[in-house]
Amino acid sequence: MGTWIVIGIVVLIVLWLVFTYNGLISARNRTQEAWSEIDVELKRRHDLIPNLVNTVQGYIGHERGTLEAVTKARADAVAAGATGDPQKIGQAENLLSQSLRSLFAVSENYPELKAISAFTNLQENLTATEDKLEFSRRFYNGNVRDYNIKLQTLPTSLIAGVLGFKPFGFFQADEGDRAVPQVSFNNAPGSPSSLPPAAGSGGPPAPGSAGPPPQT
Repeated sequence: MGTWIVIGIVVLIVLWLVFTYNGLISARNRTQEAWSEIDVELKRRHDLIPNLVNTVQGYIGHERGTLEAVTKARADAVAAGATGDPQKIGQAENLLSQSLRSLFAVSENYPELKAISAFTNLQENLTATEDKLEFSRRFYNGNVRDYNIKLQTLPTSLIAGVLGFKPFGFFQADEGDRAVPQVSFNNAPGSPSSLPPAAGSGGPPAPGSAGPPPQT
């Protein structure tokens, strides 16, 4: 009788281990899949920016500081993406959002840009990308929360580390800087004087390389 009890206990433990392991694998895969959606939107955002800079530089070419800040912020964001670290990526993307806000604020003084379909299309695409990025961020962070809770609660926490499962980091974004501002030309002054296009700053967009974030 005692032998059967021991066998029953062993079977229950094995079944618990199997179900727990499979549950952790599913949660981890969902989190990595959610991150891939963020990665897609970040790459799209990075690819749109060089075209935006090239479009507006002929009109605000003497605002070189603003254009260079956008170009540098994009390069830093791409470099941060290569690390796969959600915290570093979030900080770099926040700085990129700030530089875009500055660019669009400057663009308000140039009503001729409103007549350029390429500029308005890029603005619309960037805004749509920001909306998708926000949704993907929330979806990813929700999965990270659920996955990390599994790792930190008993009895799963007793074996998660032994099985090689580690928590994921949240992808943080600043609420004030994430959205691309809308350009308004209602109060814009007269059109600028004709200026030759400034030297291009972008070249072909560098491919994004952010993979699933590392488990910390």
